[in-house]
Amino acid sequence: MDNSLFSRRNAAIDMLRGLTMLLMVFVNDFWTVEGVPHFLEHFAASEDGMGVSDVVFPMFLFAMGMSIPYALERRFAKGCSGESTLGHILSRTLALLLMGVFIVNSEGGVDSTVGYGVNLYRVLMVVGFFLIWNVYPKGMRARKWLQASGIAVLVFLALTFRTPDGGYFKAGWWGILGLIGWAYCFCATAYLLARRKPARLIAVWACLIGVNMVLTDLRDGGSIIDGHTFIGDMAGVLRIGNASSAIMAMGGVLLSLAERKVCGKSGKVRICLAFGTAAALAAAAAVTHHWWIVSKLLGTLPWCMYVSAISIAVYTLLRVLESYGRTGWFRPLSPSGTATLTVYMMPYILYSIGGFIGLHTPLWASGAIGLAKCALFSLLCVALTALLGRIGLKLKI
Repeated sequence: MDNSLFSRRNAAIDMLRGLTMLLMVFVNDFWTVEGVPHFLEHFAASEDGMGVSDVVFPMFLFAMGMSIPYALERRFAKGCSGESTLGHILSRTLALLLMGVFIVNSEGGVDSTVGYGVNLYRVLMVVGFFLIWNVYPKGMRARKWLQASGIAVLVFLALTFRTPDGGYFKAGWWGILGLIGWAYCFCATAYLLARRKPARLIAVWACLIGVNMVLTDLRDGGSIIDGHTFIGDMAGVLRIGNASSAIMAMGGVLLSLAERKVCGKSGKVRICLAFGTAAALAAAAAVTHHWWIVSKLLGTLPWCMYVSAISIAVYTLLRVLESYGRTGWFRPLSPSGTATLTVYMMPYILYSIGGFIGLHTPLWASGAIGLAKCALFSLLCVALTALLGRIGLKLKI
């Protein structure tokens, strides 16, 4: 099996991941302004359709899935064993789950009796993340002590945290990072087990689609299989829900494998194959839309297919730009593609600083002005990430 493609860094994946994260910070900042057009927002669960915000998270999952063959094959090229690679997968999953749970617990606020507010909680939370998962220089003697300090910070927050109604720290749900973690764990483990048999990974993707069809209500409120099912039990054990997140991530894995398969063909043929695949997925979405609505919050199959098609189309366009050397425009935004997790954490620091000093978006910053503010905020997060990188601060799991 020729894995030479995976030995080289794929700039188009970095751009796809970076642009998606930039857009994620942009849409996540909508809560600070008024007058956001509906087509940019999340659609309601029962609303048949999707806005720009409903495309961002699944596209990130798709880009994450595309990175899996590159990351794991590089480990094997360095001589890492399958056992150590599985341990690497599980440690990354645990890190994402922990981060997700700490973030989720802050969303409802903090009880005043604990001695710190939600702003200080979030600052300490991010500080703890950096202490544990920062990219430290090789051979740094204080690394273990710093990581132990980070663990102590998170343990302190978990033990002392109370919700406004007196509740304790808990994993009510895993948050966005947690959903990414579970999808990564499933797809990376599947790739590890079947990396030499791509057909098996296609079968896994098809099975995930079947799980989604069985576990997602039809547009009339019914379901393909009524009542308690073994499939639902297994999906619960594997923590994949109705498999919508895993479908997106596995689609990314398959695209990377497909690109390796056709790397010897001409550029025009590869482009036609990619856009043809995107068109086929869009057609599948249109057909399944007859039975299921398009809904991100419900994770319906038409939504999965439409976003998969969009992801392939966008990635292919980025590949074309890369082949012609037209990627200079992305250079200022590159931290969003190479230090993605750091960019994701920046809003929690900035919102907390704003809370400390009483800084709020003025009422007149609505509509187009409000959107411009959100765009500038996302660019600020990237700029701060670049600055932190220069002083040796970068999250990596």
